[in-house]
Amino acid sequence: MSERAPAPGGLALVEDLVNTLSVDTGEDRLAARYGLSGPALAEAAALREALRGALLAHAGHAMPAGTRDTLNRLLATAPLTLTVAADGSAALAPPPGDALLPRIAAAVAEAVAAGTWSRLKACAADDCHWAYYDRSPGGRGRWCTMAVCGSRAKMRTYRRTRG
Repeated sequence: MSERAPAPGGLALVEDLVNTLSVDTGEDRLAARYGLSGPALAEAAALREALRGALLAHAGHAMPAGTRDTLNRLLATAPLTLTVAADGSAALAPPPGDALLPRIAAAVAEAVAAGTWSRLKACAADDCHWAYYDRSPGGRGRWCTMAVCGSRAKMRTYRRTRG
């Protein structure tokens, strides 16, 4: 779990959704965080894990099997509207309301347009996979925090090479 600043713009919502599950402890705050139950909770959980798979791919890992299809299927159902502002700029926006899926779809579309989508990643540590926004100059960050996950990985590598 990271001490990093939240991701910019709508990516903060995506980051927050993915981080409702602590992979290392199994604590799942999805229902409580978003007030979901039944089919809406199941859809949000599927969306969360599909997003985590995409974020793992951003960090250089193989996307888990079926993740892309699940994410494409879910996002294809999200109702979005093209809105134009007074300055003539345009953006995809969710319809009024608190529905999670359209808000996530709009956030992803905004991030793709801004060129920031690939900077939202999942920690490379197998026991973490916490979502974080990679602010490193080259965009090559691998861990949610160098002090914890990065140090553990480097120590494991050191021990392997020292035999």
